[in-house]
Amino acid sequence: MADRAIFDDFVVARSDRLLRTAYLLTHDWAVAEDLLQESLAKAWFAWPGIDEPEAYVRRVLVTTYTSWWRRRWRSELPVGALPDEPARDEAGRREELWQAVGRLPARQRAVIVLRFYEDLPVAEVAGILRCQEGTVKSQTAKALAKLRVDESIVKELHR
Repeated sequence: MADRAIFDDFVVARSDRLLRTAYLLTHDWAVAEDLLQESLAKAWFAWPGIDEPEAYVRRVLVTTYTSWWRRRWRSELPVGALPDEPARDEAGRREELWQAVGRLPARQRAVIVLRFYEDLPVAEVAGILRCQEGTVKSQTAKALAKLRVDESIVKELHR
């Protein structure tokens, strides 16, 4: 019963931050809530053996998201005519950036979210993703390079 109380306290204290991380990965609040719920359920079963609960749940979030992302069917659908593009304000530019981040492969997106939105150091990101620090650095570099050449971002910068 003590484990359950500690787990409940953890969920109450850390859910908002973990939900934000899930949202940054999925860019959809409903999917983020499902992702967090599934991650917390997985953590519950491993709870007695977890030393660092937040790091563990964050790792589960990323690995679960990655497996969901790999299963999701992604393709482009042709359209008859391209829509006119209105002038973008700051929120529009932010949305363009989010869409570009959303086009990154799951691993690169996870690195960008953990490094720049969660402001975690390279070593902690490597621990969460269970990879070497060099892998985090190379995935970050690749993701940033893709964002730099993403047509929608480049187009926005030249307006």
